[in-house]
Amino acid sequence: MQDLTGGGDVDERAEITSPTEAANDPLVLAFGRLQGAANRLGYILGRDLEQQCGITHLTFEVLLILGRAGGTGLSMRAIAQEQVLTTGGATRLVDRMEAAGLVERVEDPDDRRGKLVSLTELGAQTSVRAARLHSENIRRYFLEPLPAEDRERFAEDLRILSHSARDMLPRLP
Repeated sequence: MQDLTGGGDVDERAEITSPTEAANDPLVLAFGRLQGAANRLGYILGRDLEQQCGITHLTFEVLLILGRAGGTGLSMRAIAQEQVLTTGGATRLVDRMEAAGLVERVEDPDDRRGKLVSLTELGAQTSVRAARLHSENIRRYFLEPLPAEDRERFAEDLRILSHSARDMLPRLP
């Protein structure tokens, strides 16, 4: 396995002094590969969701967030924080989802002025159908190319990275 740190502590690394060194830096290359893989896989998986289920990948993510929340639903603010959207962006997305019959806004039992977003029956059915397709595509395009003995550890490492990055982001007011 290639040493991504360039050997020794970060302080001991040679300074990048040219465009060639910048382009070939092992850390820069590793992160670029991660981004490239995520972008390409996101495109492939999102395209199938749109073609076979009629929803965007972002819509699917919100359906999953609401499914995880269960109960009476989530506030627009909570949805925005989970998806790293502005509250305005989350509102526009939920407006489209509501128009499609996937979600509904209901009174917040804890805040008379607030509304919660919850799944409709169609939203729940769409979530299940899309998750079945998505799960199979993840297996095919994301896991099968990896050696079987590395798959579980890879998924755990991604979870750690995702949570670490999430925890570094500022919370919306």
